[in-house]
Formats: sequence, C-alpha cells, structure tokens
Amino acid sequence: MKEILITNDDGYEANGLKALIDALRPIARLTIVAPASEKSSCGHSLTLTRPLKFISVGDDFYKLDDGSPSDCVYLALNSLFSHRAPDLIVSGINHGANLGEDTIYSGTVAAAMEAVLHNVPAIAISQYRNKDENGGFGYDFELAAKIAREVVEKVFAKGFPLPPRQLLNINIPHIRPNEYKGLKITRASRRVYHNDALRGVNPRGEEYFWLGAHPFDFTPTENGDYEAIIEGYASITPIMCDLTAYRSIETLDKWI
Repeated sequence: MKEILITNDDGYEANGLKALIDALRPIARLTIVAPASEKSSCGHSLTLTRPLKFISVGDDFYKLDDGSPSDCVYLALNSLFSHRAPDLIVSGINHGANLGEDTIYSGTVAAAMEAVLHNVPAIAISQYRNKDENGGFGYDFELAAKIAREVVEKVFAKGFPLPPRQLLNINIPHIRPNEYKGLKITRASRRVYHNDALRGVNPRGEEYFWLGAHPFDFTPTENGDYEAIIEGYASITPIMCDLTAYRSIETLDKWI
C-alpha cells in the first residue's frame, strides 16, 4: 500500500487537515505530522535555536511542539521515515488560498517545498475563502477533499508529473461542488501588496501593530491561478525551488 505523509500550517486540530485525512485514508497508509499551533505565513522556516519534540495524538498522528510545517517534514523524513521515504507528501488543506506570490509566505507551500528538496514528490492544496451572505468566512472542504483524492490517485496511477525539486500547488474555488468546472493548469498570478497594518493601543497605552490587513488584490494575469478560481476552476500550478530569474541573466551581464 502507498504511504503518504500529511502536514499543514493551520495546526493539528484544523478542519482542513481532518478533511484531507478522511479523503486519503481509504487509498494509502497515512502518517500525520502537523504543527501544535497555527503557523500561517511562516514561510520556509526551520527551528534551529531550540529542540523539538513529537507528541503523539493518535495512531501515526503527531503534533510537533512549536514546530513549523517545514520542521514537520524535515523531522518526519529524518526519524519516522529514516529507512524508506513516503511515496508522497501532501500539505493542507489550507484555510485560505495560496495564490501568486503568496506562495513565498505560505507555510503550506513551504512544507511541500521541503519535501521535494528531499526528493519526495509533494502537493500543496489550499481552499480559497470568500465572504458568505452573512459576512463570515464559512468553509466546506467537501470539494477540496474530493479533488485532493482525485489528484493523488492520478499520481499513484501515472506517476508524479514533474521533475525533481518541483511541486504541485493546488487552489480550490469557494463554490458549491455542482458549480465546479474542473482542474485548470495555471501560472502564478501577480499579487498587489499594500503596506498596511492595523494600529492599536493596549490598555497600558502602548502602541502595537497587527499585520495582514491588506486587501486580496491581483493584477490581471493571463492564465493566472487567481483568475482560474474566480471562474470556478481549481488551479494547479507547478512550482520550482530554483528562484533564478533566468530572463534577467543577460540584462544583468550587460549591466555589470
């Protein structure tokens, strides 16, 4: 039976993680290693200044005390899979999209990137959220779980479609399953970032700032992942670890 290592960046109790586990348990042997608490937007961080500890929360299910998603993958491969790597690593289902340049910040994508650095095929999967009619952010991971299973089954049947050090980044639209139009291969859209932060004053009169207030804006991108999910598709984008700006090498050479 195939083996899958599952992780996330929303923590071991996250509903998206539970939905992913339920979707993949019938088709593979699962090992779950997830952060003990939410680590959203932690990027590709590794914990180097203190020891880390696995805490068992179920059969082949561990939380990593104050660890990052990349820690979870790194240590699982080093200790739980020291003699044989898993067939696949799946990170998610993230509570919120990971589109465009947001993948640079994403702990979900970073965990998948850590996997491919160790030559293990990996998928990051995220659920886009949008305000519902009540002004809240409701989540139903039914469609995301279904797509995750279908993609994993295709990987098992046909092999992983990308070369070494590349991963699949999948984003799911926030729609009803009967409105879903299918998978669409995309490129990363271009995100518009705003230098915004919420300013506040605590009861002692001390100023503080809370990051993450910028709007979810994108500039139009041909065949972009953001455009795909807005149109009702699930986007699937190949991402590579090599960040070299190849088109700029010649320009830089002339500049030097």
